[in-house]
Amino acid sequence: MASMCKWTFLQAMCLVVSLSVALPENYEDDIDVNFGPNYLNEITEEDQMEGETPTPSPEPCKGSVFTKWDKLFTMLENSQMKENMLLQYADDIIKVELLSLREEMLQFVAQYGGSCASAVENSVRRAGIQTETRLQNALDRVREVSADQSAQHDVALQQLLAASVNQTTRLERLENECLKLGGRGQASQAKSVQARHLMQEVTETENGGRLEKTLAGISSELQTIREQLTLYTKSVFANSFPSGCDTGLLFPTRSSTAHAEVSPKTPFQTNAVTICLWVKPTQVLNKTILFSYSTTGNAYELQLVLNGRSVFFTVDGETHLVQALGAAQEGHWVHICAVWSSQQGLASLWVNGQQAASSPGVAEGHELRSKGSILLGQEYGRFFRHLSIPDTFDAELAFTGKMTGVNMWDRVLDSKEISQQARLDGSGCGIRGNVVAWGVSDIEPKGGVKLIY
Repeated sequence: MASMCKWTFLQAMCLVVSLSVALPENYEDDIDVNFGPNYLNEITEEDQMEGETPTPSPEPCKGSVFTKWDKLFTMLENSQMKENMLLQYADDIIKVELLSLREEMLQFVAQYGGSCASAVENSVRRAGIQTETRLQNALDRVREVSADQSAQHDVALQQLLAASVNQTTRLERLENECLKLGGRGQASQAKSVQARHLMQEVTETENGGRLEKTLAGISSELQTIREQLTLYTKSVFANSFPSGCDTGLLFPTRSSTAHAEVSPKTPFQTNAVTICLWVKPTQVLNKTILFSYSTTGNAYELQLVLNGRSVFFTVDGETHLVQALGAAQEGHWVHICAVWSSQQGLASLWVNGQQAASSPGVAEGHELRSKGSILLGQEYGRFFRHLSIPDTFDAELAFTGKMTGVNMWDRVLDSKEISQQARLDGSGCGIRGNVVAWGVSDIEPKGGVKLIY
């Protein structure tokens, strides 16, 4: 092994020596190549000198003759080979390290994956429990603070009321002192004492004034809250039906076909009648029909009509009527009852449970005929069943708005029965008529009229 190393070293030395003596003498290009001193094929300074003949030296071995270009290319090839070897080595190292890292990660996931998932789930559960606990504690604190503030407000109101009473007493005393000072001629010492007392009373008066201002501010806030509650109550009632009714009729537009036809529970022929209903008009116009009962012999047997904000009730034509002024208002529910008896022709109108108008001699002795037709929101008038085209009306008389709680009796209701139906927040819709009963009688909307819930 040692002899092989020596032989390799001798060959390398021969190559170096042969390269140093093989440069041409007359080479004109001056190439400055500077590599480190560790390369065996280094170009010496003697090779760069022109015209100089190197000193012959004993050649231990013979070798091939190389030019400067050959040596340069050889160095470049060596450098490229070293670079490739380093890159290959680095690539191998990286691959090995990545494979090792992948194996370690797979082992880690296989070993700790389940425990990590359970730990995350437990952490999330604990966080949820803690959050819920904190929210509950915060709500409890808010309730406690609210209760404390309410108690403090009550105490402050009591103090303010007491201060107001004391303030009135002090003002009276101050007035009396002023009158005494103006009407008496007292000594200067007495005046000085009274003046100091007066200044003290004035100071107390100013403090009382501040208390009065605070009391006025609280009263203003309470008034604002009361107004907001009133608006909220109105909005709730505006979007619901009154008196416990759960259905209603919507008359969206005025047209020659919009109406609702009611079928009575039983045929009737009577000399007394009571009609009650809830209406919420969209517009109050000249003559809008709410309820009409027509027969083949008389198209105007009964009519309940809106005329502007007034309500008209006619029996056997418009010459026999009773009128209640200012009964209706746009966008507001109103309960209307019309009562008539042929005995003495006594007719009356009730608005929101109160009698608004009454009149004797209205169609006295008249008897309502049976087998007629009841319409809501329209009247047959002169078109009643005589034309070949039914359901043709006057669009100018059509009602627009909402209607519910329509009932009819063949008798006169007393004031208590009427007032029970007229309670806005009551359950009057449960009281039903024996001729027309809301929620029981067959009501057929037509011409765009809708049954709403």
